[in-house]
Amino acid sequence: MSPTAAPPVEPPKAGPSRLRRRAAAVDEAREAEALRRPVRRRTRRSDHPDDFEFVRLNVPCQWACPVLTDVPDYIFAIAGGDRDKSYLINRATNLIPGVLGHVCSRPCEAACRHGEPDLGEPVAICHLKRVAADFRNQDHQWPDRLFPDSGCTVGVVGGGPAGLAAAQLLAALGHGVTVYEAMPRLGGMLMYGIPVFRLPRELVEAEIGRLLDSGIIVKTGVHVGHDITVPELLARHQAVVLATGTSLARGLAIPSGDLPGVHSGLDFMMNVNDGRPPAVGRRVVTIGGGFTAHDCARSVLRLGAAESYLCVRTTEEDLWVTREEILETKREGVRYLNLVSSMQIAGSDRVEGVVFARNRLGPVGKYGQRMPVAIEGSEFVFAADMVIAATGQYADTTLAAAAFGAAPRFDPRHGTCEVPGLFAAGDFCTGAATVIEAMGHARRVAQAVDEYLTGARRLRRVVRVRPSADTPRPRAWDFIPRADMPMLAVPQRLAAFGAVVKTGFPAPVGERESHRCYLCHMKYEIRLADCIACGLCAAVCPRDCIGPAAAAGPGMPPVWTERWDEAAAVVIDSVRCIRCGLCLRVCPTRCIEVERVEIADVAAGE
Repeated sequence: MSPTAAPPVEPPKAGPSRLRRRAAAVDEAREAEALRRPVRRRTRRSDHPDDFEFVRLNVPCQWACPVLTDVPDYIFAIAGGDRDKSYLINRATNLIPGVLGHVCSRPCEAACRHGEPDLGEPVAICHLKRVAADFRNQDHQWPDRLFPDSGCTVGVVGGGPAGLAAAQLLAALGHGVTVYEAMPRLGGMLMYGIPVFRLPRELVEAEIGRLLDSGIIVKTGVHVGHDITVPELLARHQAVVLATGTSLARGLAIPSGDLPGVHSGLDFMMNVNDGRPPAVGRRVVTIGGGFTAHDCARSVLRLGAAESYLCVRTTEEDLWVTREEILETKREGVRYLNLVSSMQIAGSDRVEGVVFARNRLGPVGKYGQRMPVAIEGSEFVFAADMVIAATGQYADTTLAAAAFGAAPRFDPRHGTCEVPGLFAAGDFCTGAATVIEAMGHARRVAQAVDEYLTGARRLRRVVRVRPSADTPRPRAWDFIPRADMPMLAVPQRLAAFGAVVKTGFPAPVGERESHRCYLCHMKYEIRLADCIACGLCAAVCPRDCIGPAAAAGPGMPPVWTERWDEAAAVVIDSVRCIRCGLCLRVCPTRCIEVERVEIADVAAGE
């Protein structure tokens, strides 16, 4: 270069702000391009086991729900501001969304992908069900029947959750349904077993009233086995479903377990809810660790007890109730007495206390929990003015045994037995369970009844696969913390028995919580024929769920490899995928397709 030549001019380096603007422009262009990508236009229904296995692994909330509620879909509706649609999606399977929004045992939340160790806490699925019920804009009528009038009638004995669930589906299938209920009002344990501070009765009556709009006939105050027998019902109807639940309480099988002052948890709560609460002493001991035991221990404080103790054989960590239930029980002043077994009721003319033995935790039992083992010589007396035994319930089978000489043996899955036309549903068939489990079982039994009456399986369970666009969720929503349920202050709770403890999410809080759902029913899949294995999708993936596979194909698990030069395919691990959509937006060949996958019951032939 000549000394007099002008030096070359270098282009100015891009500053940080220019780089940010350029990156933002690229992101916007990619997002716009992603929205223009073609999607599959064919909806299909499948009963192939591989598709059901996909739902089990990838839509864990729906799979965990005993009635298979389409959880991602109803949460997505709340996120879009359509709470009426969310309510109807819920009601299609669980029938009483408002009630379940208060008392559901939430198996879906235990399965929620957002609750995996590296992802945070589960979505508040149950509370969102209540949001849909609390803030819907209209009272929705029940849809038309799925099939025309069959000419058959079915008698359903019991108007609790199982009986009503069976009755509703049988009516939808075109059968005439009559519900026979012994109590003055429908609802079973929803009305008489669960305390009003957990479940307002006007809500129970309103949702059951809407359910009856589907054409169900109700006869209350009818005691089957006394006012009418099961054989008489079978003569009146083509089929009969026994759904009276577990209406008998297990007593304390210990010495002096029948002394005055000892009550069963079931009878205690039914008397309280019927407006006939017994007098409680200063110090009340409740034996048991389930929801009924917690209801009793919390109720006695509202009825004037100064001290309430909940005595369990293991520890709080082993109880089947929710952690929230334990926390709120403690907040109200109930004390836990852990690792004790009741050995005898102390007292002569009435209860004066309980003789307990201390336990240690022994080997793991069949349900994965360590079993309590009594420590020899550790007995002690714990003073009490009243003892409530909430140690379980069982079905009253005498109404069927008296008619047939012995209690029929019912198939636990479909509720059938050796007596033609006689079925059993819910807790009466399976033993004590939760509200949602009883309803799920009853819906299966209703389909068995329909098949018995018509000779055909008219509903079939399928996996429905529909085309979809990219997720509407921005990545920032993955970092929203779980919302806490607002609770009434403890002094206000204890001042009035009917004061509902959980006040519910405000609508904006509910919408924000709905944003946390990953929408796991969306399926991102790489079309192998168009993939060039560029690795961009793997580079942007936030959870390391995309990578090279040495072998992959339909119906087979991928054989992963760490070497891209050995890759036969690039595969998305749907079990780990959080459906962020970043892979779709960076793919240069448009080879990633999106579908929505969910389980549904459809009319056979559809």
